[in-house]
Amino acid sequence: MGDDAAMDAVQRRLMFEDECILVDENDRVVGHDTKYNCHLMENIETGNFLHRAFSVFLFNSKYELLLQQRSATKVTFPLVWTNTCCSHPLYRDSELIEENILGVRNAAQRKLLDELGIAAQDVPVDEFTPLGRILYKAPSDGKWGEHEVDYLLFIVRDVGVHPNPDEVADFKYVNREQLKEILRKADAGEEGVKLSPWFRLVVDNFLFKWWDHVQNATLLQAADMITIHKLT
Repeated sequence: MGDDAAMDAVQRRLMFEDECILVDENDRVVGHDTKYNCHLMENIETGNFLHRAFSVFLFNSKYELLLQQRSATKVTFPLVWTNTCCSHPLYRDSELIEENILGVRNAAQRKLLDELGIAAQDVPVDEFTPLGRILYKAPSDGKWGEHEVDYLLFIVRDVGVHPNPDEVADFKYVNREQLKEILRKADAGEEGVKLSPWFRLVVDNFLFKWWDHVQNATLLQAADMITIHKLT
């Protein structure tokens, strides 16, 4: 979607109204800019624009992971399958709180409602377990891309899901074997299955060993919020 005129009206509004948090490679806040400017590859490559993000991995009580397929109107990575919810804390007081990573948790709760219709009371902010941070860069097409310090938040809750079609094309719960089959299809180019680059990085580096901790209720043992893993 290289032409701004072709941009979906909802996505256009979000791109220009939402202010992302600009950070350095140590995740220190250095400023803010529009979602639009933060996702232009020109700014990423020439201005080294780097912003804060989060990725939620929500499991039900059967320890199945909720995946979503991004809507066709998303400006970056439309129609790719990814983890439960991926977005950005915004440059606002409630989402800049560093203590206990509360700002990022508040943003995650907000976006689970926005994207998947998951009620805030079903995902209390203190139930999110931050496991780590990754730093990555990924082009989406010639114009758009991602360059993020991404907080990885895990939560185990049974929730009602009511997806917003402006954000989500489809969703499904998967167990480990079903996810491995999705990975196989993506690698083989079957059925047009594509995965988001950040989700694939988490899958390849962390997810399956962390899934053990989900099932054993030992997530805190896996947490490392000191390191920022630079992944490519």
